[in-house]
Amino acid sequence: MSLSDFHEVRFPLDISRGARGGPTRRTDIVTLASGREHRNARWAHSRRTFDAGYGVKTLAGLSAVVAFFEERRGRLIGFRWRDPLDWTSAPASGEPTPLDQVLGTGDGARTGFALVKRYGGPDAPYERPIAKPVAGSVRIAVAGSELASSAFTVDTTTGMVTLAAAPAIGDTVTAGFAFDVPVRFDSDELDVELSAFEAGEIPRIPLIELAM
Repeated sequence: MSLSDFHEVRFPLDISRGARGGPTRRTDIVTLASGREHRNARWAHSRRTFDAGYGVKTLAGLSAVVAFFEERRGRLIGFRWRDPLDWTSAPASGEPTPLDQVLGTGDGARTGFALVKRYGGPDAPYERPIAKPVAGSVRIAVAGSELASSAFTVDTTTGMVTLAAAPAIGDTVTAGFAFDVPVRFDSDELDVELSAFEAGEIPRIPLIELAM
């Protein structure tokens, strides 16, 4: 049997809403004899981890997770995950607008732009690649004017936007969108003890973000 390494399917949304997790970074720190530190970022991008177990409230929900786990063959196949705290281009998980994020500036020839989301202020903003936009959610504007949906296409498996016409030199291309996080299970087993679950304990269901 041939399996792809990623399925364009989302983890059950009602369970992901109750999950916990967030971004992780990897930093090497060397402390010198003087007490000063040398710090080096090993990863260019953060990597998110989640525990979906906190969202499992019923045995029916647990059964849905087990079925989803089996179809993904444990850690083998990636899938989409809705981060309950960070799923839109707008601030504070608001509704996306076509002016949310700057994708680039027109040069008169370029038509392809990758979706990104920026975090932070003017000191050292972090630009996060968005590879899994939600179909039908992407809005694009050029020089502040929103384009019709027929004026661009979106590859929802890579996050690449292709405009029908190249923006003029100096025109800013912006976007708004909803997005999922590409993840996989971070364990090849689900250790569930039903009597403990019924008494209120929650099984651990670890997930980890994939680099796409």
